[in-house]
Amino acid sequence: MFHPLPLYVGLRYVRARSTRFFVSFITWASLIGVCVGVAALIVILSVMNGFESELRDRLLSLSAPVRVTAAPAYAHVPVAAAGEAASPAAQPDWAHIVQLARATPGVTDAAEYAEVQALAVHGPEMVPVLLRGIEPADPATVAELAHTIAQGHLADLTAGAERAIVGEVIAERLGLSPGDSLTLLVPTVSADGTPAPKLRDMHVAGVFEVGLQDHDATLIFVNLADVRALGPAGTVSEGLRVRVQDVLAAPQVAARLRAQLPPTLEVSDWTRDNANYFRAIRIEKTMMSLILLLIVAVAAFNIVAMLVMVVTDKRTDIAIMRTFGAAPTRVMGIFITQGLVIGWLGVALGAALGLLLALHVDSIVPFLEHTFRFHIMDADVYYITAIPSEVHWRNVSAIALAALLLTALATIYPAVRAARTAPAEALRYE
Repeated sequence: MFHPLPLYVGLRYVRARSTRFFVSFITWASLIGVCVGVAALIVILSVMNGFESELRDRLLSLSAPVRVTAAPAYAHVPVAAAGEAASPAAQPDWAHIVQLARATPGVTDAAEYAEVQALAVHGPEMVPVLLRGIEPADPATVAELAHTIAQGHLADLTAGAERAIVGEVIAERLGLSPGDSLTLLVPTVSADGTPAPKLRDMHVAGVFEVGLQDHDATLIFVNLADVRALGPAGTVSEGLRVRVQDVLAAPQVAARLRAQLPPTLEVSDWTRDNANYFRAIRIEKTMMSLILLLIVAVAAFNIVAMLVMVVTDKRTDIAIMRTFGAAPTRVMGIFITQGLVIGWLGVALGAALGLLLALHVDSIVPFLEHTFRFHIMDADVYYITAIPSEVHWRNVSAIALAALLLTALATIYPAVRAARTAPAEALRYE
């Protein structure tokens, strides 16, 4: 059977047992280094992808993928005096806007909401909170909060019932439990410009926990009508919370809404509202990838050292092949083949090991915690107690390609050095 000379000889060099222990040791060290580096990259990036998805799910558990609010330039336009026509900028027709939003492609539902800043007071303690008014009977609201707040607690938020659902951290700080009384202080300003705070007593209908400080320590849910009654126009922020079919397509849905709504309304999506969180994750993933890629780079340098020593050891073989008419490019191909087989075998083994670990993190981590009796994510410190993992095949492909490229580059210098071997000089003392 016909075999190309570079491939045939290169594979024989890979299979042959070297008489020099150090050369064999560096060969195995290079292969293991590439394998460990690729596996570590796949596992770490998969775990970070899992944490990113977990964070996104928790953020969206109480945050709408798309929100429609009054633009800042129009948010505090005063309501027209008695007898005058109301300004459309000051009083948007939210019912009409809900219909427009529901008719937009990619939108599943929309619901009105209102928010106002307040102080929650219970006994000697007080904490700043954000009152969010919702319509508990609205299907969009029920669907959005179904996984966070019990349906029975939502049903208690009827207009005029003076009931509220508070975050877990707020309840802990104020010592609240269902059935307790809670005083809300809403800062307002009277007609003459003097501060005139409003006090409103509420009963705690329930406690929710999302697992994010931004929600559990700041949010209190009450009925939409109760929030609107707490302050005059301009002090209560109103808008729409829009649910979409695909949360990852929320920016595109927001762009469609922005195109058909008037400029007095502002449309934002969760990627803009939480940009700092995900920018930090992207930076961490990039830096972690670069650091772990150094493991593969060190293994590639080992391949260079191994091939240089092999070239030195095979000077006589090279000289004989050149004497029989082998071109320098064929000699280069021999050592490129040897280096690529070692490097790419390491990449293949690393990818297989990394995928095996990344796809079974949920069973490997509990086994290690049970065996060595320690907790990686202590429940007393972290909201997320399990290590999530999400394999993105795009990341796996990029890691494998980068490792293959590094190992291929590592073979160039030794191959060029082998091609430049002078036959007469190599055979002089043989």
